[in-house]
Amino acid sequence: MKATGIVRRIDDLGRVVIPKEIRRTMRIREGDPLEIYTDSEGEVIFKKYSPIGELSEFAGQYTEVLNRATGLPVLISDRDHIISCSGISKKDVMDRRVSAPLEALMERRASYAYTSESTAMHPVEGLERSALVVYPIVGGGDISGAVMLLQSENGGVPTQTEIKLAQVAASFLGKQMEE
Repeated sequence: MKATGIVRRIDDLGRVVIPKEIRRTMRIREGDPLEIYTDSEGEVIFKKYSPIGELSEFAGQYTEVLNRATGLPVLISDRDHIISCSGISKKDVMDRRVSAPLEALMERRASYAYTSESTAMHPVEGLERSALVVYPIVGGGDISGAVMLLQSENGGVPTQTEIKLAQVAASFLGKQMEE
């Protein structure tokens, strides 16, 4: 654990303010859920809670099925990181941060499908592969992540089937989180 040197006092209602610099660095937004851990040495640790992270094993199976059905690399992310992938090297993408354009797309609750006129979107920081289709995962009214089909080596535009498969996957995962 890394010390920041920042000290905050708890107010009379038991609240503590997380400094802006830390919120920005850790991508903690207003309304984000935080898990609270304690240990025997008196430490209190706040960790960002990822509802879709609870489904990571299930999401892994879903990415494999989508990859087999489409022949395209498939990624599933929470709001910040890639949590599951298939059809692409896990070491290249797992736990990497989502890009700012993908984060903005999720915030708008918008989907994305590449066209020959659109600008390519790179959904993962440090990964040159661009997205073919992206659908946000919405569970209980909250954005939890996204389902992404990446461009194949040959490029091209998505078929209606590929678009529908990504949309159904995102809807299904959103429903799973509600249960």
